[in-house]
Amino acid sequence: MQGLMMHMPLLISSVLQHAERHHPTGEIVSRRTEGDIHRTNWGQIAKRAKKLANRLIADGVQQGENVATLAWNGYRHVEIYYAVSGMGAVVHTLNPRLFPEQLVYIINHAKDTTVFFDTTFAPLIKAIAPACPTVKRWVQLCDEAVMPADPAVAGCLNYEAYIAQASDVYDWPELDENAACGLCYTSGTTGNPKGALYSHRSTVLHAMAACTPDALGISSRDTVLPVVPMFHVNAWGLPYIGAMVGAKMVMPGGALDGESIYKLMEAERVNISAGVPTVWLGLLNYVQQHGLKFSTFNRTVIGGSAAPPAMIKTLNSLGVEVIHAWGMTELSPLGTVCRLKAKHMDMPLEAQQKVLEKQGVAIYGVDMKIVNDEGDELPWDGQAFGDLLVRGHWVVGGYFGGDGKNAFTVDKAGKQWFSTGDVSKIDPDGYMQITDRSKDVIKSGGEWISSIDLENVAMGHPAVQEAAVISAFHPKWDERPLLVVVRKPNAEVGRDELLKFYDGKVAKWSIPDDVAFVEELPHTATGKIQKLKLREQFKDYKLPG
Repeated sequence: MQGLMMHMPLLISSVLQHAERHHPTGEIVSRRTEGDIHRTNWGQIAKRAKKLANRLIADGVQQGENVATLAWNGYRHVEIYYAVSGMGAVVHTLNPRLFPEQLVYIINHAKDTTVFFDTTFAPLIKAIAPACPTVKRWVQLCDEAVMPADPAVAGCLNYEAYIAQASDVYDWPELDENAACGLCYTSGTTGNPKGALYSHRSTVLHAMAACTPDALGISSRDTVLPVVPMFHVNAWGLPYIGAMVGAKMVMPGGALDGESIYKLMEAERVNISAGVPTVWLGLLNYVQQHGLKFSTFNRTVIGGSAAPPAMIKTLNSLGVEVIHAWGMTELSPLGTVCRLKAKHMDMPLEAQQKVLEKQGVAIYGVDMKIVNDEGDELPWDGQAFGDLLVRGHWVVGGYFGGDGKNAFTVDKAGKQWFSTGDVSKIDPDGYMQITDRSKDVIKSGGEWISSIDLENVAMGHPAVQEAAVISAFHPKWDERPLLVVVRKPNAEVGRDELLKFYDGKVAKWSIPDDVAFVEELPHTATGKIQKLKLREQFKDYKLPG
């Protein structure tokens, strides 16, 4: 017997329609590449998204066609998100931090036909456009006043002129909720980037789950500043969550330095933000150097890579609750969120802190398990660690174009799982903790050493700005840990002091053998420390003794 319920497909357009109807005055504030602060609301965003959809259809853009963006967080980028997906095409966000050769590969692999880009990236567009034969139109996200006389690409239009004559009356089509709506390429794999192709259903379900109290807990009473870029896994779903609940959104554009973020937060009374640890390092440095405090900012979501305990404590001391989250491009991206349960509320603060340092519990819609090399599931005892596998409503079941098939496995019960590449452990309460990437774990004399544990200790030293631990060759033990450190400005700390700092914090046999000091650490396009480059840089490093 079937239930007698209305059938309404889960579509991106339905999220915008809800915002337009029920939260039309909800603000969207953007720092534009033009240099000013722009203000609009969900009602106006909806109208302009319809204008863009009409113009794209007039240009012959078809359902299922990939439309790319190379842009910062801003209201025009939000309009593109909804217009393109709403009409049935696919939003393909490009990461400008990738090498030009990688961008060319991705655009050609996706067969993008339209590219919208911010003025900041005009030189990059000029360099790659000749190598992108599938692109029929290039649109610069600006108005006529700042459009250069010599555009990046011949025939390039400015966005405001592009949509000016289009009608703002449009009926969003009722699409199949399993149709593709978004495409993101992951930079966390070896070889060429791989595409995660999201559906309307998966994206809407992800947004619904993400805004629940035990996840990110976002409501219409919040003012949200997504520091995480809209080209990084759809800004972790925040542009959809914001429309779904009618939250005020504050878009920082390309000014992501500590001073710019702080001033925007204070001016717009932001209370919640989200970003990777490297962003918060810059913000905290600015706040501490100038003796500042936050007047409204009281919650931040940190993901992308593990937040060092020292960072969590510093943010807590400034009145900011840290919501530790874990996910991947392949998970849309949210997989787990670390929030305290009722049983933890009466625990001492130090014990609570230990819980909050973990990556957290799976939110509804995601399942996970850890397995050994033979694929056997390991116990959730907080001790055993193995390869982390996930499955769920917004987890990829394959890569775009059929790439990376070895990342997927089917268990004895016939269930498909995605192999994350993370080595993890899970405690009896379901809290997952990443102990390492499978390629980064250090195997020393038959024992496994977690580079993350060692990095977290180093980050607790007051003179350390950033730290990474990699393996170095050892003739007896095969691999031993090497600590690579960036000192804080004007701070002094030496090798012996740092190694002594580990005493009593980790097992003696896992303490790094040596320390290398560098001016900066290499980062990936999404802000993670690039261990592969570090290993290449130190491949001939000779450990003492």
